Amino acid sequence: MDQLKIGDITLTWLKGGMTHLDGGAMFGVVPKPLWSKKYAVNEKNQIPLRTDPILIETGKKNILIESGIGNGKLTEKQKRNFGVTEESKLEESLREKQLHLSDIDIVLMTHMHFDHASGLTNDRGSVFPNATIYCSEKEWKEMRNPTIRSKATYWEKNWKGIEDQVVAFEHELEVFPGIRIVHTGGHSFGHAIVLIESKGEMAIHMADLMPTHAHKNPLWVMAYDDYPMDSIREKEKWITFGEEYGVWFTFYHDAVYRAIQWGEANEIHRSLPIQKAGKG
Repeated sequence: MDQLKIGDITLTWLKGGMTHLDGGAMFGVVPKPLWSKKYAVNEKNQIPLRTDPILIETGKKNILIESGIGNGKLTEKQKRNFGVTEESKLEESLREKQLHLSDIDIVLMTHMHFDHASGLTNDRGSVFPNATIYCSEKEWKEMRNPTIRSKATYWEKNWKGIEDQVVAFEHELEVFPGIRIVHTGGHSFGHAIVLIESKGEMAIHMADLMPTHAHKNPLWVMAYDDYPMDSIREKEKWITFGEEYGVWFTFYHDAVYRAIQWGEANEIHRSLPIQKAGKG
């Protein structure tokens, strides 16, 4: 499994599934001749997108960012529409780390769209029985009362059974020393990012503000974004900050890189490519 050290904190990417979504939707108004130079596309105009949770080990707490697409959550029609070629193997991944689902202390949900939240529940209830689940107050409210647009991705079966575990925050919250979840909006009304700091090193998990390395340009936002101008504003803010301080940017969806440090002139300074066995 791919790992990254941030000071005393270890990040490990677990196997949460693989989807293939329409490239035009994933890059919005950006013309295909531009984005297709930066990211692979198949004959159906779909691009590969992993859904791999990140395990954060602090030495005291086991924390997950996102939960994967779950197993058995999608109908055959949904699997076809979303190009699902691999469902979650989260439990098996944790077992490789000598951990169990019950060992997860905290789950950080940047937002609750189905491809991030389907791993939270199963037919028995909560997948992570001992975890506190954090998401923004705005996201938690819309999850349970979706709009005509968002009801396609906020599913009742992904929140029923975890109500007592969810802690909603307003602006930002430090869930463990050096680990913060910060509301940004943009992709969804309640979308958030995660900041990880230890021993003078830092990683920023931009979630679906920057789903892949090819979305680094602040103007390259998804057609799926509910509030694209907010996405652009927040991307400019955090990418500028990250480049100035040399932070790692980590990815949940990228099928090429787990994390990247960008240097001057948009050059990749350091990167953590996905191991071949992890591509699904």
